[in-house]
Amino acid sequence: MSIVRRAGFAAALLLFAALQAFAASDYRLGPGDLLKISTFGYNDLTADARVSESGNITFPLIGQIAVEGLSTRELETLITERLAAGSFIAHAQVSVLIVEYQSQKVSVMGQVAKPGQYYLDGATRVLDLLAKAGGVADDTAADQAVLLRRSGESTVIDLDALFAGDFSQNPTVGSGDTINIPRAPRFYIYGEVQKPGAYRLERNMTLSRAISAGGGLTARGSERRVVVKRRDAAGREHAVSIDGPDAIRADDVLYVKESLF
Repeated sequence: MSIVRRAGFAAALLLFAALQAFAASDYRLGPGDLLKISTFGYNDLTADARVSESGNITFPLIGQIAVEGLSTRELETLITERLAAGSFIAHAQVSVLIVEYQSQKVSVMGQVAKPGQYYLDGATRVLDLLAKAGGVADDTAADQAVLLRRSGESTVIDLDALFAGDFSQNPTVGSGDTINIPRAPRFYIYGEVQKPGAYRLERNMTLSRAISAGGGLTARGSERRVVVKRRDAAGREHAVSIDGPDAIRADDVLYVKESLF
């Protein structure tokens, strides 16, 4: 990740963390989650409970409770009501904390530092997952990501806008979703430039910027004498002319010739 993108990523993390600090968690309990349930003033009604594969837990005095799909607050209310209904405690103060998040997973794939599966631990957004995955990979990640929903729907995420603080590019991620950061397209430059080779194609990249990416012209190079080879839809390569403001395309091959003078 370039210095600019890295700085933007860090700033966006701080901004979205501050915004989410005010939002209530909408995490829904599921199989594998480990809960710590406490009842104020009643030590014998404090228990660690693992949600079973069938989505249930067992709690003293009450017995089996179906918890899958509930939030911690909803479960607190349910246990309080069950204790009152059974004439055990009239106005119990119940607290439910999630000790281990195990039921909901998201995949982060492609050009990140640590691709893999990550557990959701509350209301989680795209930027949260990218942070868990170590951020986008240095100089190889595209400027767009794809969020593939469990339902099969997909959303394109503008990473540059996201890192600049655009909240609309930071949707909530759900269990079974996949975030994919594709490899950035490349272009190739050789001839009279300081550093011939393949480079990351940035958005709306012009000829001048492409030459700059290649380290600039040599003493003999001329920006006016550049041949651009480009493949058509059938895969055939053609020489094309581009002016200064024209954008370089993916897989373009630029040959910078010597100046005539």
